[in-house]
Amino acid sequence: MSAERVIVSERVFTGTGDHAHALAIGINGGTITAVVPADQREALIGPQTEVADYGDALITYGLHDAHEHVLHAALFPSALATQYVGTSEEDEIAHLVEFAKTLPEPKGAGDPGWVLAHGWRSSLWADPTTPTNARLNAAFPDRPVALYSGDSHTLWLNDRGLAELGIDDATEPPAGGSFDRDAQGHLTGVLHEAASMAYVARLIGMLPDDALLAVYRDYIRRLNAMGITAVCDMALSLIPGADSIRPDIYQRLLDAGELTVRAHLFPTLTDDESNLEDMQAALTGPFLRAPGFKQFFDGVSSEHTAWCSEEYANPRFSGDVGRPTVPPERMRELVLAAASRGHAVRIHTIGDAAVHAAIDIFDEAYRTYGAPTQGANTMEHIEDIQPADIARLAQAHVVASVQPPHVVLNLVQPDRDLGPDRAARMWPFDEFERAGVTTAYGTDAPVVGPSSMDVLYTAVARKTPAGHEPQAGWHPEHDVTRAQALRAYTLGSAAAVGRTDALGTIATGRWADLAVWDHDLLTCHEDQIQQTRCLATYVVGQCVYGQ
Repeated sequence: MSAERVIVSERVFTGTGDHAHALAIGINGGTITAVVPADQREALIGPQTEVADYGDALITYGLHDAHEHVLHAALFPSALATQYVGTSEEDEIAHLVEFAKTLPEPKGAGDPGWVLAHGWRSSLWADPTTPTNARLNAAFPDRPVALYSGDSHTLWLNDRGLAELGIDDATEPPAGGSFDRDAQGHLTGVLHEAASMAYVARLIGMLPDDALLAVYRDYIRRLNAMGITAVCDMALSLIPGADSIRPDIYQRLLDAGELTVRAHLFPTLTDDESNLEDMQAALTGPFLRAPGFKQFFDGVSSEHTAWCSEEYANPRFSGDVGRPTVPPERMRELVLAAASRGHAVRIHTIGDAAVHAAIDIFDEAYRTYGAPTQGANTMEHIEDIQPADIARLAQAHVVASVQPPHVVLNLVQPDRDLGPDRAARMWPFDEFERAGVTTAYGTDAPVVGPSSMDVLYTAVARKTPAGHEPQAGWHPEHDVTRAQALRAYTLGSAAAVGRTDALGTIATGRWADLAVWDHDLLTCHEDQIQQTRCLATYVVGQCVYGQ
């Protein structure tokens, strides 16, 4: 039987083994129906067959970002908001003043003219103290301003921003969050954890849907240009109704024929599981699904909110080990309730105590209820893990969803906050591979940019994407091979959404989602990984980027 389309290259990495081979891929109805040696291509070609011969360019399965916050990644940067990592508080504000000049003037009631930014990290400033709203108020006395931190766990507002959100000195933060106050008890404009997430969601909810539709559309085109054909859109808050998951926007794009990535949505896990179940009932097609829930067990180590088993190396008070954002027994109750209905859960776990407790819960869930009916129980980030817990991940059938660019986000922070012994065991991607842990790669965009080549480079080199530091890599003993990294970024991510039967490898029966690259990512020099460009991206056998 001839194919509707045949794609050929001397270098095709199917996702199995460690090498690329000369292959021809036959596609019918958007599905891969044949994979044969390239010299047997004629058997697949008929009078109407379209043939694309890419010579010796590398073809892989389409990349799948296993952890993004798509609304925020699309918004920052866009025409509506800016993204900037400054060198100081003054530098951040100076950038914001220039950006504000590009925005329309506020129209008054109903349109306060928010100035929105993302990316600041006080830990990277020369003076790494938490900012206040004093300088923001001086620069923007009459216009509301909101700066979301680069790790998406802290929100920095001026007085007008606080007022627009209805926050004053008497306002109580939501559970799991906090407000900074000065010595007199007045708000300083800085909101942490659940408080920042809840109010960011409220703020973004003020933006018009048509504007957000355009932002999503542009962002999806950017993803396709990086060889990305699927994403996991993760809830960005443990607060119900503030997770920034927008199935309505995706549906509008799908209906218009403009959804050219497969989107897997993970709303916040609560007692009321109808938020997921309603999505699952509505989203049954191949492009748009809701495979499970998301929850948060802790925060981030740079802010001492990650939950650790031992005190931080630079404690801010006696017994400073961070804290769980959700009490362990409450998390167990939520996860087991979801498991009893067949639902997968993905839990944010950064500190080793959070990781250990989550494995206990998932192990119990699997032994009691078996595997989820959609998706897979998954732990997000897993920055610090006790060595004995690595094997337990595999035994509990948990997918490790990690973000390689996080490894080198701040080269001094792990040693500073956790000490050299704990830093040396962080992000042990090599040990996950040896222990048989299914690993999925992503970016956590907008915490870092969605650059697919930065993901691969940092996984195999463990160096900063910009400066390629340190020269030997940050704890290079934990690096992985090119083939392992590509599998984690394709098949591993498919496992996290429970779709390895349809996605992740170039094999018969899988959807024809493919990426074509101008360098052989399996063999090129390490420094060429980031220089690699996507020549073409196919989704359901149709070229959605390049040619």
